[in-house]
Amino acid sequence: MSEPTSVAVLGTGIMGAPMARNLCSAGLDVRVWNRTRAKAEPLAEAGARVAGSPGEAVEGADVVLTMLHDGPATAETVRAAAPGLRSGAVWLQCTTAGLEGLAQLAPLARELGLTFVDAPVLGTRAPAEAGQLLVLAAGPEHARAEAAPVLEAIGSRTVWAGEEPGAATRLKLVCNSWVLAVTHGTAEAMALADGLGVDPQDFLDAVEGGSLDMGYLRIKAGAIRSRDFTPSFAVGTAEKDARLIIAAGEEAGVRMDVAAAGAERFRRAAELGHADEDMAASYYASFPESGGPAGS
Repeated sequence: MSEPTSVAVLGTGIMGAPMARNLCSAGLDVRVWNRTRAKAEPLAEAGARVAGSPGEAVEGADVVLTMLHDGPATAETVRAAAPGLRSGAVWLQCTTAGLEGLAQLAPLARELGLTFVDAPVLGTRAPAEAGQLLVLAAGPEHARAEAAPVLEAIGSRTVWAGEEPGAATRLKLVCNSWVLAVTHGTAEAMALADGLGVDPQDFLDAVEGGSLDMGYLRIKAGAIRSRDFTPSFAVGTAEKDARLIIAAGEEAGVRMDVAAAGAERFRRAAELGHADEDMAASYYASFPESGGPAGS
């Protein structure tokens, strides 16, 4: 019987922790590291070994999965892990790093002798917990078999966008531009309803079952109505992603006016104290002077 795939998960926040838990459930040999160790320690109950440093986490690992805040944080962590890395190990880079971040990470993989797979994911906390993320991947054909047990544990399916790093990141930026636009559209519609004294349920009833209705609208509208902003994807992270989208557009000669306005909404919401709340808290950016509608 062959040994289970050994995986090091670097970054155990909102997304990384449930991904690591699913890897444990799949019977893989999992080691985890997080800058704030307390966020990684609960994973010991799931069967993961909690490492004190990135180097300790990756020692001898077949696959290294990074799920950190951004490109610079990822580069810093992987450099710190360098002494423990096995030459030829597969690096599944799942952080949304943008084009600029990727331009640092792919060369770093070559420098360290790693097989680089550009593998951002689509989905938030709930799909991550259920192992139902959509993985967007780009990497060499020979890496796919070794990465397969990890990809199968964290996602419902993997879309291979090509072999060259960057193809998956570009697709992720396009997908995220849509996700963020729908989030802001929901938040603004709910804010306008509250501002005009319209019952938000009347709005939801009006679009129910039609081409303008969608499950995502219901989820984010529910969060806003209940004022339950437990983060599935935090405002601060969403602002970061919006700015990556804008930068990619500028590089391609494409104006991203909605993304730019959305980044500003996230900035205002964060300034009002909602940076660590779910991105549906973009709602509060519609009330920058009062912090919320009258009577809220």
